[in-house]
Amino acid sequence: MTSLPKPCVVDASVGIRLFLPEEHAEQVQKLFESALDDPCDTIFVPDLFFIECANVLWKKVRRGEYSQDMARQNLADLLALDLPTTPTSELMARALQIACEHGVTAYDACYVALAEVKEAPLLTADNRLRDALAGAFNVTLLGE
Repeated sequence: MTSLPKPCVVDASVGIRLFLPEEHAEQVQKLFESALDDPCDTIFVPDLFFIECANVLWKKVRRGEYSQDMARQNLADLLALDLPTTPTSELMARALQIACEHGVTAYDACYVALAEVKEAPLLTADNRLRDALAGAFNVTLLGE
């Protein structure tokens, strides 16, 4: 993929690439920079995005791959982006329906429900999620 969808909903598998040197991290960095520069390139997230990113960082700290101070700084930097955030309480009923119908977690389904509300694609790095939702929802896999 040469360009990422904008506006879009991003899940934690994408957002965490702002801080971790994982595949397609440079693309994610450009997406977030673009969103900061142009209000039309908005990135939307449900409020659980932040705790999911924190959990990824916690796993890295626990395995000794990352310092706790760096993880704290990454979370502060993530909050400083001031991303438009939707409470999961507004998404949970639809998320449950999506989860039950498509065999994905309610957590993942929150991102899908938000994408529906915002009429924007969901950008994910999770192959299984994309495959489970293929044809039913507008889901873009990072790197394709």
